[in-house]
Amino acid sequence: MHSPVLVLKDSLKRESGTKVHHANIQASKAVADIIRTTLGPRSMLKMLLDASGVTNDGNAILRELDVAHPAAKSMIELSRTQDEEVGDGTTSVIVLAGEMLHVAEEFINKNYHPTVICRAYNKALEDAVAVLDTIAMPIDANDRATVLGLVKSCIGTKFTSQFGDLLADLAIDATTTVGVDLGQGLREVDIKKYIKVEKVPGGQLEDSRVLKGVMFNKDVVAPGKMRRKIVNPRIILLDSPLEYKKGENQTNAELVKEEDWGVMLKIEEDYIENLCMQIVKFKPDLVITEKGLSDLACHYLSKAGVSAIRRLRKTDNNRIAKACGAVIVNRPDELQESDVGTGAGLFEVKKIGDEFFAFIVDCKDPKACTVLLRGASKDLLNEVERNLQDAMSVARNIIKNPKLVPGGGATELTVSATLKQKSSSIEGIEKWPYEAAAIAFEAIPRTLAQNCGVNVIRTMTALQGKHANGENAWIGIDGNTGAISDMKEGKIWDAYNVKAQTFKTAIEAACMLLRIDDIVSGIKKKQAPGSGQAPSKPQIETEADADSEQILHD
Repeated sequence: MHSPVLVLKDSLKRESGTKVHHANIQASKAVADIIRTTLGPRSMLKMLLDASGVTNDGNAILRELDVAHPAAKSMIELSRTQDEEVGDGTTSVIVLAGEMLHVAEEFINKNYHPTVICRAYNKALEDAVAVLDTIAMPIDANDRATVLGLVKSCIGTKFTSQFGDLLADLAIDATTTVGVDLGQGLREVDIKKYIKVEKVPGGQLEDSRVLKGVMFNKDVVAPGKMRRKIVNPRIILLDSPLEYKKGENQTNAELVKEEDWGVMLKIEEDYIENLCMQIVKFKPDLVITEKGLSDLACHYLSKAGVSAIRRLRKTDNNRIAKACGAVIVNRPDELQESDVGTGAGLFEVKKIGDEFFAFIVDCKDPKACTVLLRGASKDLLNEVERNLQDAMSVARNIIKNPKLVPGGGATELTVSATLKQKSSSIEGIEKWPYEAAAIAFEAIPRTLAQNCGVNVIRTMTALQGKHANGENAWIGIDGNTGAISDMKEGKIWDAYNVKAQTFKTAIEAACMLLRIDDIVSGIKKKQAPGSGQAPSKPQIETEADADSEQILHD
């Protein structure tokens, strides 16, 4: 077998027809082979050069891959799509797509038309999703023990599984905090917007926790004069500067007398004082603005006993608003009592390591939160964060669609066995690609068995035997020991929509790559240096020219 890099480079040579299919399939298989060993709990880790340490997160590895072949690039996009949509199954989707293309190669050699293969694949996809629906098990999303079991089995394949329930607990706490009821039994969980992960090196991983509120890397403007700890603070959030707006280039002022300086400065001071008084009359304890805050405003606010924080990120400000119930105001003169946030129990500035962090915590009903991660090194923290994101995505999927399917390759084996039975009833030429798609689903349990280090042929034969006579859809591989076991007892589960998304993405991508029969270079030829030709005038293309254009071959 070629090394992946060689395959990617070789297959870029311009070919057409069947050769291009082979080149695309080789490139896709190369990408799948790179991350095949990162599937499952006993998977190998990959070390990323000049990036973020050591990981076995499929998406993180593929993000760092630098490939030239267009087919390989679109394979890499798959894991990104999977990560954006459901946040888990990024490795499975690549392995499955690679296998779908691999089994199609035989039909390309026999001069099957790609459209026929794609038709069979799409039929297989419909039937596979139907099988998922029959074996899916509905659960109660409010039953913490079940959800915990699911999140644990989904991140059990990750590096941080050695820390037990810690990450799963953090993920469930964070996602249940920010879940919003939309009515009609629907819940929306926006983990990108309202959950912030703060990584602070130092301490132990066990010190990580989900705050009932938010924290951000800021200190009050005047530490000596302003309070750093306030119980039950009244919080005002602003999106406007608390400083004098200087019209540097529009303003012309002619000063006749020396006293005019004083008058101008007085106008500035009055303006700032007026701004601050509008804020102070609402008796806030804490004022946070996204823009600047001048020394003078700082003086007026600290005199009134108000703590202030300036130049906060917009995203952080949105989270504070969600956590303490405040409304972000654009102009201080439009402030109302209802805009003041009173939901927070404590505002405190603490020093962690060398930096100051502001905490707004103990909120009554926060709809945003911060996950504080502690750990020994930056590399460890980065990996923990990646795993936590996956865990939160899984928890979100369960809240949105509370259905489980068996993990450990059991789902794929059930789908494979059912499709094999159905293939006998399919008439015509599509029967064989359909059957090949059924066999391709076995790539997932086979890869799991390989990564466990057990005898792959024996294990796969035993599993196929158990599934062929429809004994139990829940028989799969225990990824830790390589033993064949019941997934229900081992609590090895997957979220329904992660599996459905994996199948859809993998098969659709395989169909797309199979239908490519030519790679056309869209790069203009560069003129050889020193050829002595004068640069030609730009030509205007007319409609008539478009038809007579020739495609230049390399």
